Amino acid sequence: MPRPLIPPLPHPSHLRTLVTAPLLRIAAAMGARDQAALEAALQAADREDLAARVEEVLVQGYLFLGYPAALNGLALWRRLSGRPASAPAPDEPQEWATRGARVCQAVYGGQYEGLRENIRSLHPDMERWMVQEGYGKVLGRPGLELVCRELCIVALLAALDVPRQLHSHLRGALQVGASPEQVERAVAVAAEVGGDPGVATRSREVWDAVRTRWTQKGEE
Repeated sequence: MPRPLIPPLPHPSHLRTLVTAPLLRIAAAMGARDQAALEAALQAADREDLAARVEEVLVQGYLFLGYPAALNGLALWRRLSGRPASAPAPDEPQEWATRGARVCQAVYGGQYEGLRENIRSLHPDMERWMVQEGYGKVLGRPGLELVCRELCIVALLAALDVPRQLHSHLRGALQVGASPEQVERAVAVAAEVGGDPGVATRSREVWDAVRTRWTQKGEE
């Protein structure tokens, strides 16, 4: 029996056990580029039951912040936790495009085809990289459930102050099974960690707009 290309999405009733404040705080601290906050968040997450997920949050940060931020975060984690590097994921590059398409479609739902067309119009290579590398190689990795990845991405983007991308991933988190209350928590954590009232206000405005539209469409 072939293994699934992406991990099955958990039922929303189980999500409380999958997303914790320490993971959201790590993501938000990365987005805020706050070294002290990141160190505090990593120390709080230095638990056996969280260690593997911490690494995934740090690794996926390179998609939004670049390799230096991810590598520096991992180096800090190694120093603080004393934990060795995880075993490498069983990469199958030939599956990245297929897996990426599935994950991207799960996140964007009915907007999936429009998204790909829009990115293709900006540059066709960027569209290919988005699907293969972003959603296939990284966000489709085992080790962290897709809904957890999206909530951590929300926290990172809210702290990073990029409203357009935040809008997409707020909706994406809801699309893959997060409850509005869980998304609310991710936005609130970003505001707590980031500490910039202007950034927090802009993130809140984006979230209010997404939640209103989501509720009006009867998708809550």
